[in-house]
Amino acid sequence: MAADRRPLSRIPGVRFAKLLGTGSGRTFTPRDADPCRWGVLAVWDDASAATAFEHGGVVQKWRRFAHEEWVARLRPLSARGRWSRQEPFGRPTPTSWDGPVVAVTRARLVLHRAARFWRAVPAVSADLHQAPGLRLALGIGEAPLGLQGTFSVWDSSSALKAFAYDRAPHTTVIERTNRERWYAEELFARFALLSTRGTLDGVDPIGAFLS
Repeated sequence: MAADRRPLSRIPGVRFAKLLGTGSGRTFTPRDADPCRWGVLAVWDDASAATAFEHGGVVQKWRRFAHEEWVARLRPLSARGRWSRQEPFGRPTPTSWDGPVVAVTRARLVLHRAARFWRAVPAVSADLHQAPGLRLALGIGEAPLGLQGTFSVWDSSSALKAFAYDRAPHTTVIERTNRERWYAEELFARFALLSTRGTLDGVDPIGAFLS
């Protein structure tokens, strides 16, 4: 998958796409990377372009050596910041959503401040995995070091908000991030989770909740 950035960028209807390695997100270092699980995050002109991609040659090639696949379709509810100097999800007017939500965070670290970021991660990650309403959490990144993010799924916007603003480990890191300027670039986006298909570790962690 890491070799398919250029073919992915040429697919009709794709506006923005990133091939991502994944991990547990416990430390955001190569120690918690999962070399067997990869992801693609893509923004499409419309749903038919996304469907065509799922049935197209690039994905069919991936399926030849994959034993599991999970797909989530999302709609942006809010977004701030940039990814590779772009605003891939536009500037949606913040919208309420009565259903499960996905949060995507992404940051490009300032290298000489990265050690302080990595030291702060374990406490936040441990608290994240205990947060009420969390359904799924993965670390994501375009490279093993320096380009890091998270993909998380929550029962509701209120559960996500409670973790982000009411739990001390995360609020402390937010304050330090602003004060110490860990990031050269950052993005936070929230999405409505419209549908899922497939499995992760043998189960769909979200599908029964959506039905």
